[in-house]
This record gives sequence, structure tokens and C-alpha cells, in this order.
Amino acid sequence: MKLYNAAAASPRRVRIFLAEKGMDLPRVDLSLDAEGTRGEALRKKNSLGEVPVLELDDGTIICESQAICRYLESLQPEPNLFGEGAVEQALVYMWDRRMELEILTPLSLIARHSFDFFKDKLTQVPAIVEAQRRDLPAKLAWLDSALADGRPFVTGERFTVADITGMTALFLSDFVKVPIPEGLDHLRRWNDALRARPSWSA
Repeated sequence: MKLYNAAAASPRRVRIFLAEKGMDLPRVDLSLDAEGTRGEALRKKNSLGEVPVLELDDGTIICESQAICRYLESLQPEPNLFGEGAVEQALVYMWDRRMELEILTPLSLIARHSFDFFKDKLTQVPAIVEAQRRDLPAKLAWLDSALADGRPFVTGERFTVADITGMTALFLSDFVKVPIPEGLDHLRRWNDALRARPSWSA
């Protein structure tokens, strides 16, 4: 089993997950160019030409960061990161989706519609970047209000994949230069706690 990896947000999501699990996988580190993630060799494994890609020993290919993390969780259930029991699993899934749709996706849209790297992958629309930059402060304020009850992590008392999605968003926010607005102290507390975890540097 080996992980096809690159210096991008989605592979980082898997690397954080592996670090939190204490798992180590053989990695194929690809460059972000025509010889790496844009190359024909990767497209034979993932027709979208994107990483991460997990290749199993029998040749099975699993793409998409959350699909890979779910598979890895099944191999090594502890520490549990997807929730234990029906209620916690539902809450983890709910918050993971919220973190992805409300925070990570807008940041990803800014990157996709402004970075030269994506020019040949989609029609870039500058107005999308402007709209997301206008809307993100309100979304971050929403997350700050959700954390105002003092919970250490977005799902509650323990770290889960929802926080990993948040870490991925925070990582991306550095690159697209979307800082946490002043006054969002609960969000800043959570941000500081996540950046202090050893897995942040995975």
C-alpha cells in the first residue's frame, strides 16, 4: 500500500490523519507540474489527475481524501476519529460537512480561481474570488459563535476528522491570505490549539 502525495491541501488532510493515527505509509511524493500531478502516470491511477491517491497492494485505487481516511480508519480504528456510536458518528459527519462546505470550500474557490496552477483546469472567474472574500468573514464569525460554548474541538470534547478538515482550511487560509478577523476569540483559541498539534507539520 502506498500514498501518492503532493504539497497541496487535500494530501495534507490525509497526512494529518495519518499523523494523528500514528500510521506510516510508503509515499510517492509528486511535484506540482507536468512530470508529477499533471503527468500521464498519475492520470492512469486517477482520471482527474489529482492527489491524494491510495494504491492498495492488490492494485485497487482509492481517491479523495475522506474516502482514504475512512479506509485507513477501518484498518486502525484507534484512536477513533470518525465517531463512536450512532450519535457521535452523526455529529462528526455533520461538523465535517459544515467545515468543508462553509469554510474549506470557499477558501478552495479562492485558490482555484486565482492561482495560475489551476488555469488549465477550469475557467477562472475573478468575481468568484471577490464574492468568497466578502462572504468569508461572516462564515468565520458563525464558526466563532459555534465555539463560544467553550468546546475544545468542533464536535465537542475530543479531536475528530472535523477538526482535520478545519486544519486543512486553516492551512489553505494562509496561502490565500484570509486571516481570522479581529474579535473572533473563540475561533482564534481553536486555531491556536490546532496549529500547536504535532500533526500540523505533517
